Amino acid sequence: MAVGRTIAEDLLTMRVLLLTHSFNSLTQRLYAELAEEGHTVSVELDIADSVTEEAVALFKPDVVVASFLKRAVPASVWQRELVLIVHPGIVGDRGPSALDCAIMNDEPDWGVTVLQAEAEMDAGPVWASVGFPMRAATKASLYRNEVTEAALDAVREALSRVPDWRAGCWQPTPLAAFGQTRGQARPLMRQHDRAIDWQREPTARVLARIRAADGFPGVADELFGTRCHLFDASPAVVDCPPGAPGELVARRGGALLRATCDGAVWIGHVKRADAPHPFKLPAAEAFAAEAAALPEWATHPSSLSRSPAGGELHYRESADGRVGYLAFEFYNGAMSTTQCEALTAALHEAAQRPTRVLVLEGGGDFWSNGIHLNAIEAADSPADESWRNINAIDDACLAILTMTDKLTVAAVRGNAGAGGCFLALAADEVWLRDGVILNPHYRNMGNLYGSEYWTYLLPRRVGAEDAAAIMHNRLPLLARKAVASGFADAVLAGGREAFAKVCAQRAQALANDPALAQRIARKAARRAADEAARPLAEYRASELAHMRRNFYGFDPSYHVARYHFVLKSPHSWTPRHLARHRDLGWRVPDQAGERSEPISNTA
Repeated sequence: MAVGRTIAEDLLTMRVLLLTHSFNSLTQRLYAELAEEGHTVSVELDIADSVTEEAVALFKPDVVVASFLKRAVPASVWQRELVLIVHPGIVGDRGPSALDCAIMNDEPDWGVTVLQAEAEMDAGPVWASVGFPMRAATKASLYRNEVTEAALDAVREALSRVPDWRAGCWQPTPLAAFGQTRGQARPLMRQHDRAIDWQREPTARVLARIRAADGFPGVADELFGTRCHLFDASPAVVDCPPGAPGELVARRGGALLRATCDGAVWIGHVKRADAPHPFKLPAAEAFAAEAAALPEWATHPSSLSRSPAGGELHYRESADGRVGYLAFEFYNGAMSTTQCEALTAALHEAAQRPTRVLVLEGGGDFWSNGIHLNAIEAADSPADESWRNINAIDDACLAILTMTDKLTVAAVRGNAGAGGCFLALAADEVWLRDGVILNPHYRNMGNLYGSEYWTYLLPRRVGAEDAAAIMHNRLPLLARKAVASGFADAVLAGGREAFAKVCAQRAQALANDPALAQRIARKAARRAADEAARPLAEYRASELAHMRRNFYGFDPSYHVARYHFVLKSPHSWTPRHLARHRDLGWRVPDQAGERSEPISNTA
């Protein structure tokens, strides 16, 4: 028995195989949390029935958790193993468009149901169900936040019942026993179900349709007479419709303003049907020639809002002027060269304000994910654009690192990956919302070396040995683990609104602290000492020398990995750092009590 663990806790420690279409945000959270709780967790990407069967044979799981699938689990698996399906819908809801329908139907609340796999999809007995209030947001945002939190709670509840189920002391509830529910069988939502009637539908309905399709598949429509799919819509602040319903009337940064019958919406991203690049790009870039003919939309008079990124940057100050807040809401956390340049300009302007503390809020869903791989893939020379982009984000990091006359705080309210993690580490303090997932490594993108001054920032926080381990690990990092390792300074419990409130309170306390001036002085002295020991320019030059090899060298791994990432190519295998059951020499730790009978006989 592990030291400090009870017999009951040991009984609940299981081998959990996560079966998933991709290692998405929900699966990453389950992986990290279940492993932290003592379960032996391995991942198999759903590639083919035979591959899944092989994974089960190798890992001999106590339970298979299907966290995100686009097809049915093979009968050869669910008939012999306990397979729990994580369905993003309320009890009784069935089908692949559950969350889409909840948004389109303006449901006040929704939920996640964990049910046992059977022949009919999403119709097996219920093991757990957790609800949540709906929020006016995109499908992708709800999935990363409310759905993920509910799924974690429901999976934990389901796993806690496995020992009693095996002992015959508990049984899941058949779906029929719930009687009449709001849940229903829903067919796959097609594009004709999502179509927008621009002449008649108000802004709220237009937003609901695009939000319900955000992430995937988008809403099929036309811009400038060209077929495309719409993503990333947000309401425009207008007194009255600025044009005829459906008319494109202005541009701002990468977004296009389109009139509705009662107002207007910003269309942030599109996927052109006729483009040589069949992936999402900012709307004004995907239709560059046509968008150039539209007038530039007037922005807020604040200088921090007048940037090429337009509405993506938001700056405000506390009532007493002591704390500044800079948010950068970049779609999916990707930061193009232009966006990085806009952020750097905003940072320089914020540095001139008479504040004592600057809180960097990043984005709500993703704090930052580093360089913009889609924009790079679409460039005439991806290598050259990669080089421009990495230098531009390095400039943003440098602007934070050299802001020595005030305290800087990275308030990480959404997930962060790669360069985005080290952009946060450039701040003096890093506060994480409990539940965010960090991926502070680059190697998954074709063994990319990385920059953003990570060779300076990471070792000074966690030490050289742990820094090397973090960069080699390639696994998601929980907020709590990040704080325990020294990677971050604090993890704050609560949801999105609670996090913002607590951050404001903490930031104000820092600004009002009588010792703040001494702390800022110590910060400036340390920066000067570090610069004398080894200039930041040397760290940057060394990192970029490695990056130049990634971008321009003989090994094309980065370009190949980026291409497949952007095009969402189907997986051909599960990366070995996720599939521990495929390690050479893998052995099941304890084969006592190994089952050979079909699970359908267990009662």
